[in-house]
Amino acid sequence: MLQSTDPRNQNIQIWVHDQLCPRAEAKVSVFDSSVQGGDAVWEGIRVYKQGVFCLEQHLDRLEDSAKAMDFVDVPSRDAIKTAIMKTLKANGMTEDCHIRLTLTRGEKSTSGMDPRLNVHGCTLIVLAEWKPPVYDNEKGISIMTSSIRRNSPMHLDSKIHHANLINNILAKIQANHAGVDSALMLDNLGFISEMNGTNLFLVKDSVLYTPHADACLHGITRQLVIDLAHEMDMPVKEKNLSLTELYAADEAFGTGSMGELTPIVLVDGRRLSNRRGSEFTQRLQRAFYALSDRYCTPID
Repeated sequence: MLQSTDPRNQNIQIWVHDQLCPRAEAKVSVFDSSVQGGDAVWEGIRVYKQGVFCLEQHLDRLEDSAKAMDFVDVPSRDAIKTAIMKTLKANGMTEDCHIRLTLTRGEKSTSGMDPRLNVHGCTLIVLAEWKPPVYDNEKGISIMTSSIRRNSPMHLDSKIHHANLINNILAKIQANHAGVDSALMLDNLGFISEMNGTNLFLVKDSVLYTPHADACLHGITRQLVIDLAHEMDMPVKEKNLSLTELYAADEAFGTGSMGELTPIVLVDGRRLSNRRGSEFTQRLQRAFYALSDRYCTPID
């Protein structure tokens, strides 16, 4: 499933460093840390007609990731918010948009791995595009198990929302060659972690399950779904989940800012049993779409 390209995105304005630039002029230096070593953190944020969804939660995570990476001269939260709002307003974007918010360690004085070479402060990039959710949330998606493992805390902690996504990209390549929509990634012990771009939930006997957020990102949409399940009196459990449990699930779905809540209908060629249809997934989808008023920051 390939994302569509909206022709309106050819003429967008993009925030780089401290100003807006036309798309053709939006560039970073070859000495920028994102180029030198994938040394950056990022957030994917949706924009609905009510405003920017879960903006504060995304900025919390961005700041936590930057702190864990020991970035210095990080722009203030107010400065980042101003850059986001100016970018949206410059492009006339009020809904059906996606923001790729990137913060790099910044430009280096010379190429090298040592962060002490970064003497120019962080680079802020606000890339807002006209972009609907990446998946068909009614039809659902097919997935396959990748041989590429998701990072564990003993290797590279997935709680850092870093821009070094090579293992996720390799997993997606496998999914592309297999002719499916997404790759399921396991942790170093063989338990389900997440898909290459989204967290995962399954339903079995009216109980909602999701993997521990050990070798996966603690997704913002993931947490919203857990909170919604509690509010709706749905039993929800975080546990180590095996492939066998996913194969035998009544329902399964992925969660993420790019895909929202996406039903999973086929796993490694096995169609999920769906003994009760997709009752839980649909209830949670409806509840999720109703959250916009509660969690959106108006564009001003």
